[in-house]
Amino acid sequence: MSPVVWGIAGYVALNLAVGFFASRRVASEEDFFVAGRRLGYPIAIFSIFATWFGAETCVGAAGSVHAGGVFSSPADPFGYSLCLLVMGVFFARLLWARKMTTLGDLFRERFSPRVEKLAVLLMVPSSLLWGAAQIRAFGQVLSVASGITSVTAITIAAVVAVVYTGFGGLLADAATDFVQGVVLIIGLVILGGVVVSHLGGVGPALAAIEPGRLSPFPSELSGWKIAESWVTPVLGSVFAQEVVSRIIACRSPQVARRSTLAAAGIYLSVGSIPIFIGLLGPQLAPGLADPEHLLPVVAQKHLATVLYVVFIGAVVSAILSTVDSTLLVAASLVAHNIAVPLSGKSSEAAKLAFARVSLVVMGVCTWALALGGQSVAGLVEEASAFGGAGFFVVLVFGLHTQLGGPRTAALGLVSGALSYVTGEHVFHVQAPFLLSFAVSGGVYLCGAWVGRKR
Repeated sequence: MSPVVWGIAGYVALNLAVGFFASRRVASEEDFFVAGRRLGYPIAIFSIFATWFGAETCVGAAGSVHAGGVFSSPADPFGYSLCLLVMGVFFARLLWARKMTTLGDLFRERFSPRVEKLAVLLMVPSSLLWGAAQIRAFGQVLSVASGITSVTAITIAAVVAVVYTGFGGLLADAATDFVQGVVLIIGLVILGGVVVSHLGGVGPALAAIEPGRLSPFPSELSGWKIAESWVTPVLGSVFAQEVVSRIIACRSPQVARRSTLAAAGIYLSVGSIPIFIGLLGPQLAPGLADPEHLLPVVAQKHLATVLYVVFIGAVVSAILSTVDSTLLVAASLVAHNIAVPLSGKSSEAAKLAFARVSLVVMGVCTWALALGGQSVAGLVEEASAFGGAGFFVVLVFGLHTQLGGPRTAALGLVSGALSYVTGEHVFHVQAPFLLSFAVSGGVYLCGAWVGRKR
């Protein structure tokens, strides 16, 4: 095997070892899903950052910007950094104070068990789509680095993520996220420095970027399309369970809020490096057939073998840190909010068994979606938009007001999801997320008004 493959194998083995070690500290469902609510600043900051910073930034965003300029990737790192900022300022303390195990618990406590089940059924597909994007990106990176097929690489990624997450749950995720976050930052900083040096310094590198590729608001696109591209990652992902699970796992509300804000700053800074390389793509990799291969191809071309291994480890870090989170989130929602209540089992051993079985099932579903997906960026966009508007509307009203009851919440969630799906896939409107946001908000307010009249 090549040094790169050996490096990836060693890195994967390290993740498995951490997962096995963490499993010895998992004795309850709370340990498995929210790490015993004991995350401090270093682990919480890097876990939120590494969970959010996934394949769509390293592989998808760099490829999109290479193909179409800055506007091709408004979500990464700009939209998602703003999303974390909004979460830290307005919602982190409120969510931590609820002492939930999953976001589904909030729907049960604020509305009803039926709304809880409905919310879970709408949240799980989003997590699976996001996880599929990461696993697909692993296939892209490993196929470029080693020559094995994408199908084989995707299968390897799914198996590894299921195994080490199944051992230690969120505790294993958080521990590996810290390592993965550090490796990721080092790898991208090295690549960015080498690229700038290759082009003769910062000034010549900036001068090499075509001015037309820097516009965040292209004149040929409508205002609705531009607004859609910027609003979707912010409002559609504020209540992503992957971040919420880290927030409620922190040891205090101060840690939850400050860690989220710190992660937003790191995300914006580090996420700018793939965007920069994407803008220089025509100079660095002219004639590239697949834009999603840009980052690994540039690294392979410009880095020495040792540094290339470090870089590939960094990309694998970004991917695995998000894969494990999405799988754990989907498993927690299915096990904690559906399977355990329906089974009537209350022992911690039974709850842990349901959690681990659910994790395997979610892993298989994610693997299948990754094989059938068309692109990393497309999968991530679908994950952010599906049902996101309805969740934002219902949770904002639910957390900050007493407006609306179970029926209103259910109508808000369903109308948001249905209006997005029909707008995007049936009528092909320019701004399906904004449409779903308006429909969900209107339905919720009307439902609350009718409820008060009654």
